[in-house]
Amino acid sequence: MARPRILVVGAGFAGVECVRRLERRLAPGEADITVVTPNSYQLYLPLLPQVASGVLTPQSVAVSLRRSERHRTRILPGTAVGVDPAAKVCVVRTINGELTDQPYDHLVLAPGSVTRTFDIPGLSEHARGMKTLAEAAYLRDHVIAQLDLADACGDPADRDARLRFVVVGGGYAGTETAACLQRLTTHAVERYPRLDARQISWHLVDLAPRLMPELGEALGRAALDVLRRRGIEVSLGVSVAKAGATEVTLTDGRVLPTRTLIWTAGVAASPLVATLGTPTERGRLVVNAEMTVPGAPGVFALGDAAAVPDLVQDAGGAVCPPTAQHASRQGRTVADNLIATLRGQPLRPYRHRDLGLVVDLGGADAVSKPLGVPLHGLPAQLVTRGYHWAALRTNVAKTRVLTNWLLNAVAGDDFVRTGFQEWRPATLREFEQTDAYLTAEQVRARTAS
Repeated sequence: MARPRILVVGAGFAGVECVRRLERRLAPGEADITVVTPNSYQLYLPLLPQVASGVLTPQSVAVSLRRSERHRTRILPGTAVGVDPAAKVCVVRTINGELTDQPYDHLVLAPGSVTRTFDIPGLSEHARGMKTLAEAAYLRDHVIAQLDLADACGDPADRDARLRFVVVGGGYAGTETAACLQRLTTHAVERYPRLDARQISWHLVDLAPRLMPELGEALGRAALDVLRRRGIEVSLGVSVAKAGATEVTLTDGRVLPTRTLIWTAGVAASPLVATLGTPTERGRLVVNAEMTVPGAPGVFALGDAAAVPDLVQDAGGAVCPPTAQHASRQGRTVADNLIATLRGQPLRPYRHRDLGLVVDLGGADAVSKPLGVPLHGLPAQLVTRGYHWAALRTNVAKTRVLTNWLLNAVAGDDFVRTGFQEWRPATLREFEQTDAYLTAEQVRARTAS
């Protein structure tokens, strides 16, 4: 009798935790496991701003999937671009561009999310994101390149535009990105004799009335004070009306000459979820408390791509926020439920109380709320770095990150530009491959045979 085929889509927090638990708790003869991912590593996404600012090397936050002591999962290098639940087939575009059909008996959908964009003129062509390792490495090169070009520039207007940086999004990603990169430029400018630190300007804009409202008013205000003390201009209730190669127009009418627009205004579920043809809630797959997808037999969904009911919240209809903390724990619960399905046992609902939030603002500055206790300054930074360090999956990754932190604190940065994609600026679509997905009709036509 053929072994059941388990296909896991995505190697983020949710997918990796699911696979690791399956490897530990399933006997080798119970199932064949395959994970679909374009890269054979788990990206520790919360530390990307530190990669962009040079505090950490890219390899430090790319945790290899092939270091598992119980490694018996097949890694299929590619991106799942369509699912036909009726045929039980997942269509995968491999890294060389070919389409291949992957039949499954049980499917775990953890494809994560992509940067959320809006129909703003010029946004997709001129904005840069902070969602992938390539984007973080590219953004570091780009920022240092602007300093290089400004130092060599003889036109004051062009110099000012290159030294003005605009970040859109007042959530965790945008706030940390602005804070960390502002420290990068502040320290780097000391190595440029023709530049003055006062010429560099950073702008953080967000349509919301408050910075990181999830932290509460007091901690949000503490983070805002840190940013403004460093000279970052924070504009709330404002967004981008139009983006161009040399300037950004805000909704309040201001025109900011700039060569750098960093877009971190939220995320949207992977386009893969639209191919299933099952109900969604705000773009995320509707699932029940056990994280099975109604109307799609054998399919589980979790993480950023699923609207998982939050059974801990008092408010009816609440869903779990798309955080790494929930994704990791959902991955373990889905693995247990999948094993229970294979063994004919009852499933259990997902239930987890949030342990708190941490925001690293660089240096000794941070805000955090562990177990509901508000902290800021150095105590918050110790909690923040300690949490991230403990959450890294392997001892090798922990050693790399800790070594990088210590080396950066002692020796600083060399502000080296690697030449990553030097001749061709990449767009959000190219970095996140959002054009690679099929439509639901294309998937059904492909699997009809």
